[in-house]
Amino acid sequence: MPKAYVYTRHGGPETEAFADVDRPGPGPGELLIAVRAAGVNPVDWKLREGLRRPGAAEPVFPAVFGSEAAGVVEELGEGVTGFAVGDEVFGNTVGGAFAEHALLPAAVTARKPAALSFTDAATLPVAAATAYDGVRQLGLPEGATLLVTGAGGGVGAAAVQIARAWGLRVVGLASEAKKEFVESLGAVHVPSGPGLVERVRAAAPDGVDGVYDLVGGEVFAEAARLLADRTKLITAAAPETVAALGGARVERARTAAVLDEVAELVVGGELDPHVSAAFPLDQADRALRAVEDGHVRGKIVIEVAR
Repeated sequence: MPKAYVYTRHGGPETEAFADVDRPGPGPGELLIAVRAAGVNPVDWKLREGLRRPGAAEPVFPAVFGSEAAGVVEELGEGVTGFAVGDEVFGNTVGGAFAEHALLPAAVTARKPAALSFTDAATLPVAAATAYDGVRQLGLPEGATLLVTGAGGGVGAAAVQIARAWGLRVVGLASEAKKEFVESLGAVHVPSGPGLVERVRAAAPDGVDGVYDLVGGEVFAEAARLLADRTKLITAAAPETVAALGGARVERARTAAVLDEVAELVVGGELDPHVSAAFPLDQADRALRAVEDGHVRGKIVIEVAR
């Protein structure tokens, strides 16, 4: 079995490869885990294409794919307290996740509840935590109506469920093919495409009180027209245009406390990560293609056998 799935330079799928990589050593404040599962996200292939997160350095190639993982602690870095070898944990990774081992910053790593599977835990640090941060940022009162664009994807599905758990009415914008899925989450489905403003108004005659955008582009610009109060307009997909529309980017908390909260929502039955497919590590290429194709319902996960 390959030890990691990497990209060797910026570009398309032709830059990807399976590779043997050295077992990383944890630096100060880091945990080394034996990976049991890793979540797959659109940002993974976007980083391969050259996206750079704010403040991030150019990657050192070959770069291991993946931003979130769940596993078992094998080693503690200098200064790490509150964790022990053998603990089951999950969080965002440093240096990749599609591998047999990964590094996690201890300050933003959470213990995995016994009732939460490694597979489900691995989906939470990116999609569910982003969803949680955005819904909390909007601060809508119970009974208010929230429009979620891209409601059928990983972040969107989590946002719909978290909003519903907090007493909001949700209108979910997604393709017609995802109608049944979006409705199963507790949202009123509205098909995406031209004329979305009129369709949303028909679905929510009293208007929408907030918009959580996960699509960007024309969809985001159209959805913004539905709001009189643009302080209730946020996006995780169009940071470069949101200011011009009077809204704001989703403010990521990136804390262990948020991971604890979303884990409890899963354990309590209020949030289902909706893992639509799980692939072994030696099929990481297939897992990434499934997400890059853009038609996934919920989440895709890579599982690492031990």
